[in-house]
Amino acid sequence: MDSNTALVTGASRGIGAAIADELARLGYFVFGTATSEAGAENISNQLQSQGRGLVLRVQDQTSVDNAFREMLDGAPAPLIVVNNAGVTRDNLMLRMSADEWQEVLDTNLNGAFRVTKAALRGMIKARWGRVINVGSVVARLGNPGQANYVASKAGLEGFTRSLALEVGSRGITVNLLAPGFIETDMTAALSSEQTAAMLTRIPLGRMGTAKEVAALAGFLSGDDAAYITGQTIHVNGGMFLN
Repeated sequence: MDSNTALVTGASRGIGAAIADELARLGYFVFGTATSEAGAENISNQLQSQGRGLVLRVQDQTSVDNAFREMLDGAPAPLIVVNNAGVTRDNLMLRMSADEWQEVLDTNLNGAFRVTKAALRGMIKARWGRVINVGSVVARLGNPGQANYVASKAGLEGFTRSLALEVGSRGITVNLLAPGFIETDMTAALSSEQTAAMLTRIPLGRMGTAKEVAALAGFLSGDDAAYITGQTIHVNGGMFLN
């Protein structure tokens, strides 16, 4: 590997923050992205000498281009890319607006396309790279009120498999992590009744932690995972059995 630089989108909290921390712990210099200056500053403070926060809106090609220009000004090209940035705009299909549908697809799926494409040139030149997409268990299970979100995450699985076939000959692996019910700000907002109902579907009887997801991302980033590509790897306590 010619570079020890990683890029994690949506790194200001939750799973993204945990992955950024884990990669920094493993010795990578981590660029973590947020959608605001305040979020980027918080990432810089968290990573300290092992990384830096950037403002990046994955829905905006100009923002992606500017972020890569900033990264490449004084640092090697990132050879590890974690596409974690995502949003939800939940609604029943009959009530879902075109904007609610489009925003989720444009962030969760199209955003991964934009960021990955921008990073591929450096990976192909180095003949080494790691693309790690963050999906969701609901891509397999479905979820009422989340047709947009589920479609975006299911699309990300197909994107992962196809890209793995395209770039494998260049030493680049492409995999997807599919978290289940994970302790984050989003799940903390659920009622105790909603949480209890969800836990009945999980054989291990508990929520997972962002650190558990991050540990797998750390493994997939290294040379020990060089023979794993095109895979969807579930981290869900048995909620869904692949």
